[in-house]
Amino acid sequence: MIHSILTYIGILVYLLMAICFFREWLDFYLADKDMNSNERFFSGIVLVLGSFLWIVFVPLAYLELLKFHKKNKKIIEFMMDNNSIYEK
Repeated sequence: MIHSILTYIGILVYLLMAICFFREWLDFYLADKDMNSNERFFSGIVLVLGSFLWIVFVPLAYLELLKFHKKNKKIIEFMMDNNSIYEK
């Protein structure tokens, strides 16, 4: 009984996250006006696959983001320091 409930909760969370990612990524997809019809077709396929396989893609994208930040840490810190000058 408890195993079934936890399974259903896990599936529900997975599907809710898939919907959230799909909606967010769909906004980016629709905002890009520079794609031709062929690129838009393949991007649509990637959008659907990525939404259902978010549990794999999101951690990989986060690792790429961490790698980028580590590689460009000095530039990012420089830009953040310069940006704080304009906020005052």
